[in-house]
Amino acid sequence: MSGLIAAGIAGITWCFCTATASLCTSWCGNDKPSTVPPSATSGRKRSVVLLAFSVVVALIYQYALAPNYDRISWQYLSDAWTSGCEDLGSVEMTQVCSGNAGVYRAASAAFVFFVIFGIAAKCKPTSNREAWPAKYVLFLFLLIGTIFIPNDPIFIPIFLWVARVGSVLFILIQQLILVDIAYNWNTAWIDRSDQAELDEGPGKGKKWLAAILVSCGILYISSLAGIIIMYIHFGGCATNDAFVSITLVMTFLCTVVQLTKSETGSLLTSGCMTLYATYLCGAAVSKNPDAVCNPKLGETSTWSIVIGLLIAFVAMMWTGWSYTTEKRLGGAERAADENDGGDEEKPKAGGLVINNESYGASDSPLAESVNQG
Repeated sequence: MSGLIAAGIAGITWCFCTATASLCTSWCGNDKPSTVPPSATSGRKRSVVLLAFSVVVALIYQYALAPNYDRISWQYLSDAWTSGCEDLGSVEMTQVCSGNAGVYRAASAAFVFFVIFGIAAKCKPTSNREAWPAKYVLFLFLLIGTIFIPNDPIFIPIFLWVARVGSVLFILIQQLILVDIAYNWNTAWIDRSDQAELDEGPGKGKKWLAAILVSCGILYISSLAGIIIMYIHFGGCATNDAFVSITLVMTFLCTVVQLTKSETGSLLTSGCMTLYATYLCGAAVSKNPDAVCNPKLGETSTWSIVIGLLIAFVAMMWTGWSYTTEKRLGGAERAADENDGGDEEKPKAGGLVINNESYGASDSPLAESVNQG
């Protein structure tokens, strides 16, 4: 009887394990056989999920593990997390240093992971979409392994400089992604305006163009409010005044150039980038290490962290799931092939083309103010 019970339990366990493996494979495993050439989206969505997971782990390391390093009974682990942070003069600064090193641990694990599998994808392109359950397990082992590595010198100062260079590149790429998002937002609402003109009658599409102008107003007013707040709280210091003034002047000049000279720009895109530039300026002046220039030195700005994470999350999601990002990353040829099925001209942003004649709300002066060029 005991043998039958054991066999039954083993059979049920096997069924659960098989079902779990099937779910993992269908969710993060291969979507095509290895004989099929990879597309532009191969592995991209799973990579974004992995990056999001690494961000969560970095936050846990920084705000949960690092502040409690003194409670670790294993002396080696406690010394590893405070290595390179001993001479900062206070327990609070040591905790901040250990928390920053915790972020470097998660970031270095992601860096090593993507370097390894970037080389693998270069040698075998289909590997980018293969064995993702095993890749997640490997990444988990990398994260666990970084816990036992001392901060000095691997994370501080070596990976610190790698992260600084990488953050600059990430901000540049993030700006391109935000421009792409803003352009698609503008195009989508203009297309809806054109469609409303066709479906509901002349003049019915102006509500979408007005919505674009209202959105632009909100973006620019928010940016101006941020500039004023920075002048009030961080003004009176030459460095801060220079940063804020340059941001104000450059965003104004870029908007003017876009409205008067650009053939492809949109006011909505300029508004989004103006607000983003204001956010970057605010983040810069709030991290000024000079106590004379920064009255909030040493304070943790929760709002700054939340906004930064939100922007990064939107950028990663857009990278993983956006069709236009697919074209940026190499899917343009395939998209062109899909559109070669006929000679019919497709609708374009800013107006519909019907029988070789332009029609739609985008022909109005209101549309021209929205989509200059």
